[in-house]
Amino acid sequence: MHAKRRLLSLLLLMTPLPAATPVPPDQPPRRPAPTGSDWTYADIRRFAAPEARQGVAADDEFLYVISNHAIGKYRKADGVRVAAWECARGDPLIHLNAGIVHRGRLYCAHSNYPGVPNLSSVEIWDTATLRHVGSRSFGRTDGSLTWLERHHDRWLACFVYYSGNGSEPGRGPNWTRLVEFDSDWRPTGGWAFPDDLMHKLGAHGFSVSGGAFGPDGLLYVTGHDDTALYGLKMPAAGPTLTWVTTLPISAEGQAFDWDDRDPTLLYSISKPAREVIIGRVTRTR
Repeated sequence: MHAKRRLLSLLLLMTPLPAATPVPPDQPPRRPAPTGSDWTYADIRRFAAPEARQGVAADDEFLYVISNHAIGKYRKADGVRVAAWECARGDPLIHLNAGIVHRGRLYCAHSNYPGVPNLSSVEIWDTATLRHVGSRSFGRTDGSLTWLERHHDRWLACFVYYSGNGSEPGRGPNWTRLVEFDSDWRPTGGWAFPDDLMHKLGAHGFSVSGGAFGPDGLLYVTGHDDTALYGLKMPAAGPTLTWVTTLPISAEGQAFDWDDRDPTLLYSISKPAREVIIGRVTRTR
């Protein structure tokens, strides 16, 4: 009997145990993409603008419609073009993106897209004359500059990465970043975009095309061709913006601007139709 017990014990020791199930590292809980909004959007009117390829910026009386290397100045009241600026491609500008009006100057993001390595600058025009009056070059940049915004007396600048044309080896849309600069363009901070939002916007190889603060103090951003504004909240702590709402609009992505006097007015473009779109958001709840 004792011999049988010893043999059974030996067999149990020699029998391999099943492999242990690995314990996954701590990960943030998955959540559904935000689809609802406290606001609804409707078009008011549209007007034709051949420069409507990259975006539009607004001041009190005029809209500045931006193409790759051309700008048109249009009256808000009737959509009539009153001035224009243009250069030959690459002489000296290659690819203008979004713009913002600040203290009588139009500041536009500029890059060498689709060239690599990424090169970026901020180009500046006098809004009264539409004369080019300045340039702030970043030279070789970590990402391609697509848009600018003002926040708490600082500049915010978005540097994007692509996975199609203009991509750099080893980096895709999830490397897109938002950088804060002081008035002398010295970096003072920065944030990453949410992974779930970048997965959506980067599905076709593109990234974040426009951004501006709007209703409820959120930072709204657009993709390359999505008919929506994505509302982001600045984080109380940590390095990543929080995606909190999605507002459907009629514009197919690209850069946009809110009206300074009436923050419910939204200016955007239809790149396929070469039109400026003036619309309004209304609170629903």
